[in-house]
Amino acid sequence: MKLKTLSLIAGTLALTLIATPFTVQAQSSTPSLQPGKEMREKGPFKGLNLTTEQKAKMKEIGRNTRAQIEAVLTPEQKTKLQAAMAQRQAQRQQGQGQRQERREKRGDIFDSLNLTQAQKDQIKKIKELSKQQRQAVLTPQQQAQMKQMRENMRSRRQQDKPQ
Repeated sequence: MKLKTLSLIAGTLALTLIATPFTVQAQSSTPSLQPGKEMREKGPFKGLNLTTEQKAKMKEIGRNTRAQIEAVLTPEQKTKLQAAMAQRQAQRQQGQGQRQERREKRGDIFDSLNLTQAQKDQIKKIKELSKQQRQAVLTPQQQAQMKQMRENMRSRRQQDKPQ
């Protein structure tokens, strides 16, 4: 009887020791990408299973938004913005910089444009309108998914912030 109990305990212990690394590996390899990386690799709307028509509308809204924002900028600001964006794209392709540095540089791009308060207000309105238009394209289920994705990104950013 003692031999059966002892062998049962030994077997359970052995299985536990063998299975633990596999469990840890499975948990760590779940596809929870970093916030910025998730957007770049999947795109902001990939997880929503958009129809072809919805994708076309989203692209059109994006083009219109960019055109409206560019219309707010002076020619000098447009030139600075295009140069900064080209530089950022080159850095991204080379894989340079940490995520936090890129986040800071993104803010620096618009800071370097020296926008007036009126321009900032106009751009804010344009972005808000764009957000509303994009929401209108989505189904209620997709809207809920989008809200969840945003909340997940916010919580990840909070976790990533240095304390």
